[in-house]
Amino acid sequence: VQLQASGGGLVQAGGSLRLSCAASGLPFSNYGWNWFRQAPGKEREFVAAISRNDGTTTHYADSVKGRFTISRDNAKNTVYLQMISLKPEDTAVYYCAATFAIAFMSRDMVYWGKGTQVTVSS
Repeated sequence: VQLQASGGGLVQAGGSLRLSCAASGLPFSNYGWNWFRQAPGKEREFVAAISRNDGTTTHYADSVKGRFTISRDNAKNTVYLQMISLKPEDTAVYYCAATFAIAFMSRDMVYWGKGTQVTVSS
């Protein structure tokens, strides 16, 4: 199983980025997908989740509601995180993760990607 996250970078506050996580080696549509992030000196935290199959259910951390959108493309085996109105406090390494059912805790994730750095300058 491989999860390849991409799309991170340096952006000014108020800007946008779209993260992608391409998965291989597993039945993509059977899994729920999550994004987590970890800022320097802080614990990894939940960002967003999308349910398996058609992804009709999504959940977001309060800190990103209204600014981030998680989506999935089962044909491309890819999950996305569209981020708008970025703030300096969004600076972190962002990780994608797979779970058997919709879940929000790190311990419930089955597979993890290696992360992509997002840096938001003020």
